[in-house]
Amino acid sequence: MPLDIKKWSTEWGGRELTIETGRYALLTNATVTVQYGETVILATVVESKRVNDSIDYFPLSINFEEKLYAAGKIKGSRFMKREGRPTDESILSGRLIDRSIRPLFDDSVRNEIQIVLTVLAIDGENDATITALVAASTALFISDIEWKGPIAGARIGRNKETGEFILNVTRTELAETSDLDLVVSGTPEKIIMVEAGAKEVPEEILFDAMKWGAEQLQPALDLMEKVRADIGKEKSVSAVKDEDKTEEQVQKEAVVAATEAFVSSVANDMIFNAVKISRAERSAMVDAIKEAASAHLTEKGFDEELHDAGLKNIKLYVSKEITKRILEKDQRLDGRSLTEIRELLADVDLLPRVHGSAMFMRGDTQVLSVVTLGAPGDVQTLDTMEEDGIKRYMHHYNDAPYTYGETGWMRGPGRRAIGHGALAEKALEPVLPAEEDFPYAIRVVSEVLGSNGSSSMASTCGSSLSLMAAGVPLKKPVCGIAMGLASDLEGTGAWKVLTDLQDVEDGPGGMDFKITGTRDGVTAVQMDTKTLGLTMDILEQTVKQSKEARMQILSVMESAIASPRADLSEHAPRIETIKIDPEKIGDVIGPGGKTIKKIIEETGVDIDIEQDGRVLITATAGPAMEQAKEIILQLVKEIEVGEIYEGKVVRLEDFGAFVNLIPGKDGLVHVSEIAWERTNKPGDVLKLGDVVKVKVKEIDNLGRVNLSIKTLLPRPERAERPKAPARPVHVDAHKAAMAPQPAAKPAVMPPVETASAEEKPKRGLFGRKKSE
Repeated sequence: MPLDIKKWSTEWGGRELTIETGRYALLTNATVTVQYGETVILATVVESKRVNDSIDYFPLSINFEEKLYAAGKIKGSRFMKREGRPTDESILSGRLIDRSIRPLFDDSVRNEIQIVLTVLAIDGENDATITALVAASTALFISDIEWKGPIAGARIGRNKETGEFILNVTRTELAETSDLDLVVSGTPEKIIMVEAGAKEVPEEILFDAMKWGAEQLQPALDLMEKVRADIGKEKSVSAVKDEDKTEEQVQKEAVVAATEAFVSSVANDMIFNAVKISRAERSAMVDAIKEAASAHLTEKGFDEELHDAGLKNIKLYVSKEITKRILEKDQRLDGRSLTEIRELLADVDLLPRVHGSAMFMRGDTQVLSVVTLGAPGDVQTLDTMEEDGIKRYMHHYNDAPYTYGETGWMRGPGRRAIGHGALAEKALEPVLPAEEDFPYAIRVVSEVLGSNGSSSMASTCGSSLSLMAAGVPLKKPVCGIAMGLASDLEGTGAWKVLTDLQDVEDGPGGMDFKITGTRDGVTAVQMDTKTLGLTMDILEQTVKQSKEARMQILSVMESAIASPRADLSEHAPRIETIKIDPEKIGDVIGPGGKTIKKIIEETGVDIDIEQDGRVLITATAGPAMEQAKEIILQLVKEIEVGEIYEGKVVRLEDFGAFVNLIPGKDGLVHVSEIAWERTNKPGDVLKLGDVVKVKVKEIDNLGRVNLSIKTLLPRPERAERPKAPARPVHVDAHKAAMAPQPAAKPAVMPPVETASAEEKPKRGLFGRKKSE
C-alpha cells in the first residue's frame, strides 16, 4: 500500500531539524523519525491496553537502542557480531530522556507505556541523545496518549576563550573549545531536567547557561506544534466517568481518600510529635502510621481486601504532610533549618594493602571509597557506536539491599547505580592530573554502606578523599551536595529550597538537584523534578544556596586530608618512563609481540609503548623494574665496533657460531675467530647455551655483526726457533778485483793563518790594492 509520508523542517542552531512520519513502524500509537545534521532517530511509542492495578508505580520504560550500523561499524568477537547488552552510554541516554518526560505523565496511570528510540544513523558530531529527546517528545505529543508536553532539549557549550554559549555543541567543539557540557530540557519558561559536566565553571555562568539554553528550545517546540496541528491524534481520556465505575472501583477510591485523610489527621501526633533523625526512626514511623490506618479503615467498615488500595501509598501521603509543614512552618522532620546540613564525618586510610581508601558520612548516608592504581594498559577500551578510544579514570558505584536496611536479591549494577557512578566520575574528571604527568589507570569503587539521600554526592566526596589519600595529585578537592524542594507550584505557587535532601523530603512537588565542584567552580550537575518544571528563580536560588553548602563540606573534608599525599602507597605499582627512538619500537615489540611478551614473562612487569617512543614500565618491585629497563635499553642500543658483550650461543653452523648480544640481535663468530688454535668446527669448542664474551669486530653495510672470541683471550706465545749456524763467507777474487774502489779522501790542508781586519790590505772593486 502507498505510504503517507509527511515532513516538517526548521533551522535550529545552524543545522536543519527534520521530523518525518508515515514511513516506518505503522502499528504503534505514534512513530516519528527525527534527523538533525546526519544523525537520525526512530522513535516509537506504544501503550498497553491493559491496566495493571497490582503495581503502585507508573510503568514507563524507555529504551535507547544503539545500532553499530548507524556508525558504519562491525564490532564484537570473532564469534558474535551483533549488538549485545546495552552499553553504559545507552543506559545514561535513556535515563536522561526518562527524567525529562516522566514528570509530565499522570503518576496514577497503570497502563504500561514503552518508548523505543533507535539510532538509525549518526554523523559523529550531532548528539544522538538530544535528537532522541526531541523525537520522544514529538511522538508522545502527536499520539493519543495523555501527556502534558511538549518539551525539547538542547546541549549547550561555552567557548572558553570568548565566553559565548554554543547551541547544540558538537563533539569537536566539546573536545577542543568548550569548558561546559550542559543539557537542559523543558520549555523557555520552565526547566524539567539538567545534566552537566564543567571545568570549574562559576555558579553565575552555570545559571546563565541554563537560562540561555532554555530560551533556545522554542524553534524545536514550534516545529512540534506544527506536526501536532497537521496529524496529531485526539488524546484518550483515562479517567472513568462516575456513572461507568464499578462498585469495587468506587470502594477503592473511598479507601484511598479515607487513608489520605487519616494520615493528615494524625500528622501532629505521629509525624511531627518528635524529631526523627535516622532512617530507622522514619521507617518505624511509617509502619506505625500504616498499622493505625489499617485499623481506622476497619473501623470505617471497609473490606480488608480493599485496604491495600490506600495503604500502599502511605509513604506518599506522609511525604505530602512533610512538604506542607515545610511550606507552612519551615519545619523539617529531623529538626534542621532549610539551609542546614546533616552531621558530617570524613576519614581516610581505613583499609590496609589497598592503594587508597576513605569514608564519608552525611547523616545515615555512608560511603566507603577505594582507589586502585594500575598500569596504562589497564585502561578501559571504549568500543561503542559513537566512540572509539580509552578511558583511564573509572568510577563504579555499588549498593545492596542492606544499604537501605532491607533484604533482597544481590544482582549486578542496575541503571540507577550506573547513573550514580557516571555522575561521580564526571564530577572528578576536571581535577585529575594530566596523563603525561600521572600515566596510571585509576579505578575508584564507591561501596554505599548506608543510604538516606544523596549517596551519589557522598560517593563524590569519599572518592575525592580516597584519591588524595592514595597520592593521586588532584588539582583540588571536589565535594557534592543534593538540594531539594518543597513546593505547591500548581496550587498556591509556594516553594522552599532545601539544603541536603533526604529520602522523605523527595515527594510530590520535589526536586533532586545534585551539584558538585571545588571552591572555585562547578564540575557537574544533575537535576530532575517531580513537578511540571522549575522556574528560573527557583533554579537561581538553588545554585546560590548550594555553593554555601559546598564550602562547609569542603572544610570538613580538608580536616581529614587537606591535599594529595606526596608519595603513593607502598602497595601501589610504580611507573617509570623511558624514551626511545620511535623507529626502535619494533625492536622492543619483536615479531608478533614475541620480544615484549618474553620481557613481561621474565620480569613480571607491565609494559606499554606509545607511538611517540615513550615506554611506560609498571612494576610493584624495584628489581623487576630495573631488570626490564636494562633489557629494553639494551634492545634499542646501537651496537658499535669495539664493544664487548656477554651473550649466549644460540646457533651453530659449520662456518661459525651465532651469539645473542641483546634481545632480538645476534652476531656471528666466524670459526676462525673462536680460538687462537685452529678450529675445524665450532661444535668442537662451543655448544648451544654456552655464555661467552665476545667483541664486536665489524658491522657490515647490511647491519650484520661480526664477532670475535679469541681477541679477548690471551694470545699463546710462539716457541723460539733455533738459530741456524753461520754460513762460511766465499769471496770471488775476480768480482772483488773488478769491484769499484772507494774514492780516496782528499788530503787535509794545514790551517792558513789570516790577518785581522786591521791588518788586511784594502783592495779595490776588482781586487786591486788601493793606493794609500
